[in-house]
Amino acid sequence: MRSVLHTSDSRGTADLGWLYSRHTFSFSNYHNPKRMNFGLLRVLNDDTVSEGKGFGTHPHQDMEIVSIPLDGDLKHEDSMGNETVIKSGDIQIMSAGTGIQHSEYNYNPNKSVKFLQIWVFPNKNGVTPRYDQITLDVADRHNKLQQILSPNPDDEGVWIHQNAWFHMTKMDKGQKLSHRLHKPNNNGIYIFILNGNSTVNGQSLKERDGLGLWEIQSIDVEADTKTEILLIEVPMN
Repeated sequence: MRSVLHTSDSRGTADLGWLYSRHTFSFSNYHNPKRMNFGLLRVLNDDTVSEGKGFGTHPHQDMEIVSIPLDGDLKHEDSMGNETVIKSGDIQIMSAGTGIQHSEYNYNPNKSVKFLQIWVFPNKNGVTPRYDQITLDVADRHNKLQQILSPNPDDEGVWIHQNAWFHMTKMDKGQKLSHRLHKPNNNGIYIFILNGNSTVNGQSLKERDGLGLWEIQSIDVEADTKTEILLIEVPMN
């Protein structure tokens, strides 16, 4: 087993007044040559956007972009004609492919919106851009793993152009679970603690810590407190 630990306080920071963001990997003005990616996971941004503010229209190309709202509502518009609001419990995916433009704004007039922005390199470039958004029952992740993303359109969650699987769980203190990687010979898994404290394969993790593991078959998770966790399995090359 090989591993890399990214503590919460080691992440990059952007504070634009209306946007406060923590970058697990190099992004925008934060550049750390030792923190460029975890396998094909390129971006893991932990964003807080003030009321009425947001990201104006901007382009993307050849990237799988996943948004996971954590608190509040996010307004989305794009060049494909989609105009939606995503909220906690929703999962949004954009396959940028040959090119897409979109904007994201805080839809709430009186509170901040918090969401994760995640980029994964696709397994092929030049695909037709697409957008999808689903609402999941968060009760289905209580003390068990809920799949929120996979490579398969017929599976639970959204799908992307990559052999990647995302899961989320909300665990009570003292609960344990195990998870076997779908592609252990090629993939690694990145564990991101959203809330609380957990122990993963013997490593103690606190809120917003990240742990990348590869050259492993499975992981074991124990909730040291009430905790919420995101698991991101991606190819390592």
